[in-house]
Amino acid sequence: MRPLRPLLACLLSLPLLQAAPAPGDGFPKDARVYFIGLKDGDVLPPTFKVKFGLKGMGVRKANEDIFDRRTGHHHLLVDQGIVPKGDIIVFSEKHIHYGKGQTEATLTLPPGPHVLTMQFADGAHISYGPQLAASVRVVVEAAAPAAQPAGKP
Repeated sequence: MRPLRPLLACLLSLPLLQAAPAPGDGFPKDARVYFIGLKDGDVLPPTFKVKFGLKGMGVRKANEDIFDRRTGHHHLLVDQGIVPKGDIIVFSEKHIHYGKGQTEATLTLPPGPHVLTMQFADGAHISYGPQLAASVRVVVEAAAPAAQPAGKP
């Protein structure tokens, strides 16, 4: 009879495993993200502040509870598309992670047009997909030339 106990324990735990939502699934259907104070067409200096807005969910540090589908953390994608639901958001200079639960950041970009995409993900950096993404098109101005001292051409 003893050899059956481990098998029985495994069988009884199966419904618990199936109850966990698939990666990227199970978040509130009314949840959304948005930029605060930043809109399409804005012209920005090379260094500027970005503020992340969130409705219907909470912000939590990465890896605190990777199964919690009511929280997550922000990512800022620079000139990248939305990360599909269920995909892991990679770490790169164009995929900026705010895994400490930050809701704002200072960003420095080269001059020219850019698309900024805010992507919300769970504690394991798994994307919640297009519903929890927002994009804006901005133009970054060239830095102003340094002032010349008086009397120097």
